[in-house]
Amino acid sequence: MEWRQTEDGSPTLYHPFYREAYHPREGAVRQARLLYLEGTWTHLHPFPQVLEVGFGLGVNFRVTLENVLLRGVRLVYVAVEKEPLPIEALAFPLGLASDEAFLELLKRLPGPVEAPWGQFFLLIGDIREVDLPEAFATAIYLDPFSPRVNPGAWGLEVMQKLRRAALPGARLATYSAAGWVRRNLEAAGFRVERLPSPWKREWTVGTALETPPG
Repeated sequence: MEWRQTEDGSPTLYHPFYREAYHPREGAVRQARLLYLEGTWTHLHPFPQVLEVGFGLGVNFRVTLENVLLRGVRLVYVAVEKEPLPIEALAFPLGLASDEAFLELLKRLPGPVEAPWGQFFLLIGDIREVDLPEAFATAIYLDPFSPRVNPGAWGLEVMQKLRRAALPGARLATYSAAGWVRRNLEAAGFRVERLPSPWKREWTVGTALETPPG
């Protein structure tokens, strides 16, 4: 794999199999904050319970952890990763208030981890196969490799699985604006909206309906 620098100064990796980077060139931290943290309203939630699909380099988690540390609220975070990176690949500074706590967490992976700020669980496996907690998430970060190169992570059965893992009213955010991904989200029981992006046309946000279809 090849390290690359994104425009906000944070690093990312280029994956040779998928032929994609883990983050947009415009900024790994910037996307984590604008799309995932703020797009799901996790930055305002008094007790966020986050489910992430595609842990990758851990940037979304680190930005979320910084927010809860600064606010003094408790976090429960469940991350799913099909191809976990070596621990040493994750141990880079981002200049965030969560850097020290993240480095401590790395020493205890694969976990689960209980810490003063909350709990962290890393589920290793394909999102289509891992068991997810039911009616758990206040927010879902849908961040695997793109539908073009990794379509299995974006199918209807996966979206239905994510809806079952979500609390009513939970917000799901993803960088993908693909029409078939949005239709799958709607069919699974999410009300889908378009979220303006500062560097591409739009992102996607879904809100879990009170009762899933079927």
